[in-house]
Amino acid sequence: SRNVIGIKESSGDINRVHLLARDYPHIQLSCGMDDQALEFFAWGARSWICAGSNFLPEEHVFLYETCVVEGDFAKGRRIMSAMMPLMRVLEQGGKFIQCVKHGTTFMGHPTGTVRPPLRPLNKDDKRQLEQVIRTLKRTISDIKAEN
Repeated sequence: SRNVIGIKESSGDINRVHLLARDYPHIQLSCGMDDQALEFFAWGARSWICAGSNFLPEEHVFLYETCVVEGDFAKGRRIMSAMMPLMRVLEQGGKFIQCVKHGTTFMGHPTGTVRPPLRPLNKDDKRQLEQVIRTLKRTISDIKAEN
């Protein structure tokens, strides 16, 4: 493993995170599973590749800074808890790309429509994602204001 300096772990198997952190501490670990960021950070990951950061970058950086820079995992759990509804919307229903594209558009950065064979989100799915985004932003803002 001398030629490997880092790995993006995205299998979804949290045991791999434990194995990599324990047996290969010299390899930088990057979180590739949106909903496992808190666990990755607790096990020493110093980076996170996630879909939601395309349209909610400040909120995602806030989790990173809280856990990795400040080491405040109690606050990190609260932030991650606020993000979990977004993770569920992104990962369930087979509309991952559509959700990311609509999220960026909703947040003021239009990215165009999805390419066939994918179809854009319907009105109900858009409304659901928008509500999740609004709630997440409000909750994270409240957590930030506590400082």
